[in-house]
Amino acid sequence: MSFDPYAPYGPVVESTVRVVTWNVWGRYGASHETRQAGLEDILAKAAPDVICLIEAWRRGASDQAERIADRLGLPYHLFAGDWQQEDWLSGIGLVSRWRMSEPQRRSLHAEDGTGHGQVLHVTISGDRGPIQLFAVMLDYPLDASATRQDQVRQLVSFINQVAYRRDLVIVCGDFNAGPDSDEIRMLTGRAATAGPGMVFYDSWEMAGDGSAGYTWSNRNPLAAVGLYPDRRFDYILSAWPRRGGVGHPVSCQLLGNRPAAQEQISDHYGLVADLRY
Repeated sequence: MSFDPYAPYGPVVESTVRVVTWNVWGRYGASHETRQAGLEDILAKAAPDVICLIEAWRRGASDQAERIADRLGLPYHLFAGDWQQEDWLSGIGLVSRWRMSEPQRRSLHAEDGTGHGQVLHVTISGDRGPIQLFAVMLDYPLDASATRQDQVRQLVSFINQVAYRRDLVIVCGDFNAGPDSDEIRMLTGRAATAGPGMVFYDSWEMAGDGSAGYTWSNRNPLAAVGLYPDRRFDYILSAWPRRGGVGHPVSCQLLGNRPAAQEQISDHYGLVADLRY
């Protein structure tokens, strides 16, 4: 097949899938039910097709993904996690418009076995083809870049093992690293990639509003107590290249970036992106 330099992807698709990622800070704090209600309101307005919830919760027979799915009228949801926090578990929650496969969960560590990252994978049976979704949380300390780089290598190896290269591959979550860090540069092609051909679009870089897009911001009182610098920690990444431009971000916005005087949803702001699909 000849290569057309004026249409390298073939006809570019105009339809999109809307994806949200948000570190939702579990059930911490006395106002967690108020935060939950605010979260549901914002997500209902955003009307996503797929939602990734980092630090989601399960308490007894109820979990956060199920509550959000019920509120938004989305039929599929799941929770995976076992980090005990008082009377609830912390983990990753997924909500989807379309059926999801059984989840595969992997721990992500440094080479010496330290570190506490994780990735959760499902295949979503979307109406325009399979979506390979990877929900990620990497280690948080500011001095843990070396650990996160090892975790990115393990993440990419896992993606290579389970995801079909022609499918839309979405990697989203809380990476606890800014876009100029070595671990993120490995994913976006600014440094040697963690696997052959494995490079990703960064939705905010491609289709944000031109600002820094901090998802960890000292404007947020729940984040400010950590005395961290402002950083963009949270990402919606999509694998490049795909026929038809599938995965190409066409819009990306922050969610929940309220004035400091208002009730905050989480210590992180969320992200919503529209990707060609």
